[in-house]
Order: sequence, then structure tokens, then C-alpha cells
Amino acid sequence: MIKYIILIFVMVFFSLNMGASGIAPSFASTYGARLIKKKTAIFLFSFFVILGAVILGRNVAITLGKDLLPKEVMRFDVVLVVLVAGALSLFLANVLRIPQSTSQVTVGAIVGAGLYFRQINLKVLCFKILPAWVILPLVSYFLTLLIYRAIYPPKHDNFHIYEKIFANEKKMKIAALVVSAYVSFAIGTNNVANAVGPLSGAGLIGIGAGLLIIAPFFGIGAFLMGDGPLETAGKEIVPLGLMSSTLVSFVTATLLIVASIIGIPQSLVQLNLAAIFAISCLKNGHKYTWDQHIVKKTFFVWTITPLLSVAVSYLLLNLFLKR
Repeated sequence: MIKYIILIFVMVFFSLNMGASGIAPSFASTYGARLIKKKTAIFLFSFFVILGAVILGRNVAITLGKDLLPKEVMRFDVVLVVLVAGALSLFLANVLRIPQSTSQVTVGAIVGAGLYFRQINLKVLCFKILPAWVILPLVSYFLTLLIYRAIYPPKHDNFHIYEKIFANEKKMKIAALVVSAYVSFAIGTNNVANAVGPLSGAGLIGIGAGLLIIAPFFGIGAFLMGDGPLETAGKEIVPLGLMSSTLVSFVTATLLIVASIIGIPQSLVQLNLAAIFAISCLKNGHKYTWDQHIVKKTFFVWTITPLLSVAVSYLLLNLFLKR
């Protein structure tokens, strides 16, 4: 009985931290552009995360629950350790005020369990998940760079675009908010599975019920702990205007939904910040962008937290589990 109470507590804690991290890539762009208040952003984020999880969250949950580790390995104690390792790693990133990938810390924790049991599906990890983690952020960066370069800076060839935007400013604001909701939907399709996948793999909850139960905790986490990541992504890296905020959100959400459809646990945080870095590079120059302390800190945390998740998972299994 005590084990189940601990598992529920860890699952809730992990989901709260995922919500705190997820609010940044969904509404940081519109919040940074002062189009929305924090409370409204959190409400919309919560609603569309639930919607995305229910509609398109199943494929990623299957990958995390069944495809990386054999069914006989995904038992209760292992799932508990995986969620603890993922939650601790993500909590560290939130304390450091850096938006972090919930998918990467979850996969890292599962890999730690795979190393302990010496059973992990390297085909799925090395030829499906890891390449996507490299390719999709690069696509986000260069696609944003390519599109934004066509409209920035203002010049004779593209001035007609600015005229249309100024003439339809209200519509553009509505479009920016719609796209932010689209990002929240995308998070629901992918990141809720980080908690549901391991639980369903151990047979502790069905995928459909798990997605519906766990998704609301994302909104609660955004409300309780989302201020730091929201401020970092929305204001500290580069102030985003109306056009750039909408472009960033649309590119990254679309790429994440593509990943969700093919069952890849993908980081929207990294897709989003890669697009924001592209905007900053065009506005401020590549050297200025990459020399910023917050950018260097972000890449450091992105590197260390998945490795920490692997290590914590492996060590906890060695301490508390008998083969």
C-alpha cells in the first residue's frame, strides 16, 4: 500500500514539473510579446494539453511503455524508479530556471533501467529517438531562420507584408494566441506520455485513462512553478514581436505533432528555443546570441539533466532492487 502511495506522489510531482517546464514553450512567445497575462496563459495551456493528450497521446505512450524495454522489465519498482529519476532531473532544471525536455529526462531514466538490466531496444533508441533529437531542433532552427529572413529586416521587397500586418493587427494578435494554444495541444500529444508510458508498460493503468487523469496536473504545475521558465524563454533570451512569436510557435508545434504521430518522445522545449535562437541570431547576430550567458547555461542544462536522469535511475535500481 505504501508503495502505491509513493508512486502516486511521484507521478503527481513529475507531472507538476512537466507542466511547469511546458508552459514556457507554449506561451512564452506571446507572453514575451505582452499579448496575454500569466493566468490566462495557464488556463489555456491546461485545456489544450488535455485535449492533445486525449486525441493524439497514445503513440508516444506506447514507445515509452513497450518499445524501449521488454514487458517483463517494466514492473512496479522499475517504473517507480524511472519516474523518481525523471522528476528529480526535471525539478533541477526548473530550479535553475531553464526550460528542459521532459521527454529526454524520461527516456534517460528508462535508459538507466535498461543499462541496469542490460536490456534495451537499441534499434528504437539509436535509430529512431536519438536522431530525431538532433534533426528536429536543427530543422526548427533553420526553418525559422529561412522564413524569418524573408521578412526581417524590413526593406523594399517585403514592406508590403508589414503593411498588411499593421492593417490587421487585431487579427494577428488572435492568430498568435491561437498558435500558442496549438503549441499546448502539441505538448499534450507528446509530453503527457512521459508519465503515462511507464505506468501503462507496467500494466498499472490503461493508456487512455492515464492520459485523461495525468494531463490536468500539467496545468497545476504551470500555475505553481511555471513563472521561472516562462520569464526565461519569453524575455531573457530575446523579446519577441507579433510576427516572430507566431512563427516560433507554429513551427515548433507542427514539428512536435509530427513526432507524436510517429511515436517519438520529442522535446518541444528544444524545438522552441532553437527557433527563438534563430530569431535572435537574425536580430542581434550569431556572435551576440551564442555569447549570452543564458544561452550557454541552457545548453549546459540540456546536456547534464538527461545524463543525470540515466545515472539516478541506474544508481537507485542498484541500491533498492534485486535482479
